[in-house]
Amino acid sequence: MSDKAEAYISQLAGKDVAKQAEAAEALAQLGPDAQPAAVALVRVCGSENDSVREWATSALEGLGAPPEGQLHDLIALVGNKSLDVAYWAATLLGRLGDAAAPAVPALTDALQGAAEQAVKERAAWALGQIGSSAKSAVPALREAAASKQPRLSRLATEALAGIG
Repeated sequence: MSDKAEAYISQLAGKDVAKQAEAAEALAQLGPDAQPAAVALVRVCGSENDSVREWATSALEGLGAPPEGQLHDLIALVGNKSLDVAYWAATLLGRLGDAAAPAVPALTDALQGAAEQAVKERAAWALGQIGSSAKSAVPALREAAASKQPRLSRLATEALAGIG
Protein backbone atom coordinates (compact mmCIF):
# COMPACT_ATOMS: atom_id res chain seq x y z
CA MET A 1 0.00 0.00 0.00
CA SER A 2 1.30 3.41 -0.87
CA ASP A 3 2.15 5.93 1.81
CA LYS A 4 -0.45 8.23 0.28
CA ALA A 5 -3.21 5.61 0.64
CA GLU A 6 -2.17 4.97 4.24
CA ALA A 7 -2.31 8.69 4.98
CA TYR A 8 -5.80 8.97 3.48
CA ILE A 9 -7.01 5.94 5.46
CA SER A 10 -5.63 7.52 8.62
CA GLN A 11 -7.45 10.79 7.83
CA LEU A 12 -10.71 8.90 7.25
CA ALA A 13 -10.37 7.23 10.65
CA GLY A 14 -9.76 10.55 12.40
CA LYS A 15 -12.29 12.88 13.97
CA ASP A 16 -11.59 15.94 11.80
CA VAL A 17 -14.52 16.10 9.37
CA ALA A 18 -12.72 18.48 6.99
CA LYS A 19 -9.76 16.08 6.75
CA GLN A 20 -12.13 13.13 6.26
CA ALA A 21 -13.82 14.92 3.36
CA GLU A 22 -10.44 15.90 1.90
CA ALA A 23 -9.22 12.29 2.08
CA ALA A 24 -12.43 10.88 0.60
CA GLU A 25 -12.22 13.39 -2.26
CA ALA A 26 -8.60 12.46 -2.96
CA LEU A 27 -9.52 8.76 -2.92
CA ALA A 28 -12.42 9.42 -5.31
CA GLN A 29 -9.92 10.83 -7.77
CA LEU A 30 -7.75 7.70 -7.51
CA GLY A 31 -10.45 5.38 -8.85
CA PRO A 32 -9.46 1.70 -8.56
CA ASP A 33 -6.14 2.70 -6.97
CA ALA A 34 -8.15 3.58 -3.85
CA GLN A 35 -8.94 -0.11 -3.22
CA PRO A 36 -6.81 -0.34 -0.05
CA ALA A 37 -9.15 2.23 1.50
CA ALA A 38 -12.36 0.29 0.75
CA VAL A 39 -13.31 -0.55 4.34
CA ALA A 40 -12.37 2.91 5.61
CA LEU A 41 -14.55 4.48 2.90
CA VAL A 42 -17.48 2.22 3.75
CA ARG A 43 -17.19 3.17 7.42
CA VAL A 44 -17.31 6.92 6.73
CA CYS A 45 -20.45 6.45 4.65
CA GLY A 46 -22.09 6.53 8.06
CA SER A 47 -20.80 10.05 8.74
CA GLU A 48 -23.28 12.75 9.68
CA ASN A 49 -21.38 15.11 7.37
CA ASP A 50 -22.87 15.34 3.86
CA SER A 51 -19.55 16.15 2.19
CA VAL A 52 -17.79 13.16 3.76
CA ARG A 53 -20.61 10.82 2.74
CA GLU A 54 -20.82 12.17 -0.80
CA TRP A 55 -17.07 11.93 -1.44
CA ALA A 56 -16.89 8.47 0.12
CA THR A 57 -19.76 7.33 -2.09
CA SER A 58 -18.04 8.80 -5.13
CA ALA A 59 -14.83 6.95 -4.27
CA LEU A 60 -16.71 3.67 -3.75
CA GLU A 61 -18.53 4.01 -7.07
CA GLY A 62 -15.21 4.03 -8.93
CA LEU A 63 -13.43 1.51 -6.76
CA GLY A 64 -14.28 -1.82 -8.34
CA ALA A 65 -13.77 -4.91 -6.21
CA PRO A 66 -12.09 -4.42 -2.84
CA PRO A 67 -9.00 -6.37 -1.79
CA GLU A 68 -9.99 -9.90 -0.70
CA GLY A 69 -8.10 -9.29 2.56
CA GLN A 70 -10.88 -6.88 3.57
CA LEU A 71 -13.60 -9.52 3.24
CA HIS A 72 -14.14 -10.12 6.95
CA ASP A 73 -14.30 -6.40 7.78
CA LEU A 74 -16.91 -5.94 5.05
CA ILE A 75 -18.92 -8.91 6.35
CA ALA A 76 -19.03 -7.23 9.76
CA LEU A 77 -20.29 -3.99 8.19
CA VAL A 78 -23.24 -5.59 6.32
CA GLY A 79 -25.22 -5.59 9.56
CA ASN A 80 -24.47 -1.95 10.35
CA LYS A 81 -27.49 0.17 11.32
CA SER A 82 -26.47 2.89 8.87
CA LEU A 83 -28.18 2.41 5.52
CA ASP A 84 -25.18 3.66 3.56
CA VAL A 85 -22.63 1.56 5.45
CA ALA A 86 -24.64 -1.66 5.09
CA TYR A 87 -25.47 -0.91 1.43
CA TRP A 88 -21.87 -0.30 0.44
CA ALA A 89 -20.56 -3.29 2.41
CA ALA A 90 -23.02 -5.52 0.52
CA THR A 91 -22.08 -3.86 -2.76
CA LEU A 92 -18.38 -4.49 -2.29
CA LEU A 93 -19.02 -8.08 -1.23
CA GLY A 94 -21.01 -8.60 -4.42
CA ARG A 95 -18.17 -7.16 -6.46
CA LEU A 96 -15.91 -9.87 -5.03
CA GLY A 97 -18.11 -12.54 -6.61
CA ASP A 98 -17.38 -16.13 -5.56
CA ALA A 99 -14.51 -14.94 -3.33
CA ALA A 100 -17.19 -13.51 -1.01
CA ALA A 101 -18.68 -16.95 -0.28
CA PRO A 102 -17.95 -16.55 3.48
CA ALA A 103 -20.33 -13.54 3.42
CA VAL A 104 -23.39 -15.60 2.45
CA PRO A 105 -24.76 -15.92 6.02
CA ALA A 106 -24.39 -12.19 6.70
CA LEU A 107 -25.94 -11.27 3.34
CA THR A 108 -28.78 -13.72 3.94
CA ASP A 109 -29.40 -12.10 7.34
CA ALA A 110 -29.45 -8.68 5.69
CA LEU A 111 -31.85 -9.89 3.02
CA GLN A 112 -34.23 -11.21 5.66
CA GLY A 113 -33.84 -8.66 8.42
CA ALA A 114 -32.47 -5.33 7.28
CA ALA A 115 -34.66 -2.40 8.22
CA GLU A 116 -33.91 -0.61 4.95
CA GLN A 117 -35.33 -1.88 1.65
CA ALA A 118 -32.22 -0.76 -0.25
CA VAL A 119 -30.03 -2.99 1.94
CA LYS A 120 -32.29 -6.00 1.33
CA GLU A 121 -32.12 -5.34 -2.41
CA ARG A 122 -28.35 -4.98 -2.40
CA ALA A 123 -27.97 -8.17 -0.36
CA ALA A 124 -30.08 -10.06 -2.91
CA TRP A 125 -27.95 -8.67 -5.73
CA ALA A 126 -24.71 -9.59 -3.93
CA LEU A 127 -25.88 -13.16 -3.32
CA GLY A 128 -26.50 -13.50 -7.04
CA GLN A 129 -23.00 -12.21 -7.78
CA ILE A 130 -21.51 -14.82 -5.46
CA GLY A 131 -23.22 -17.50 -7.54
CA SER A 132 -23.35 -21.20 -6.72
CA SER A 133 -21.51 -20.71 -3.43
CA ALA A 134 -24.63 -18.92 -2.17
CA LYS A 135 -26.88 -22.00 -2.39
CA SER A 136 -27.68 -21.79 1.33
CA ALA A 137 -29.44 -18.46 0.63
CA VAL A 138 -31.92 -20.01 -1.83
CA PRO A 139 -34.83 -20.27 0.66
CA ALA A 140 -34.43 -16.62 1.67
CA LEU A 141 -34.12 -15.57 -1.97
CA ARG A 142 -37.27 -17.51 -2.88
CA GLU A 143 -39.11 -15.70 -0.13
CA ALA A 144 -37.77 -12.36 -1.39
CA ALA A 145 -38.69 -13.27 -4.98
CA ALA A 146 -42.30 -13.56 -3.79
CA SER A 147 -42.14 -10.08 -2.23
CA LYS A 148 -44.63 -7.38 -3.16
CA GLN A 149 -41.65 -5.06 -3.58
CA PRO A 150 -41.02 -5.24 -7.35
CA ARG A 151 -37.32 -4.37 -7.27
CA LEU A 152 -36.54 -6.81 -4.46
CA SER A 153 -38.55 -9.51 -6.22
CA ARG A 154 -36.65 -8.94 -9.49
CA LEU A 155 -33.24 -8.87 -7.84
CA ALA A 156 -33.99 -12.05 -5.85
CA THR A 157 -35.23 -13.81 -8.99
CA GLU A 158 -32.07 -12.77 -10.84
CA ALA A 159 -29.96 -13.97 -7.90
CA LEU A 160 -31.68 -17.35 -7.94
CA ALA A 161 -30.87 -17.65 -11.65
CA GLY A 162 -27.25 -16.71 -10.92
CA ILE A 163 -26.97 -19.33 -8.20
CA GLY A 164 -28.43 -22.03 -10.44
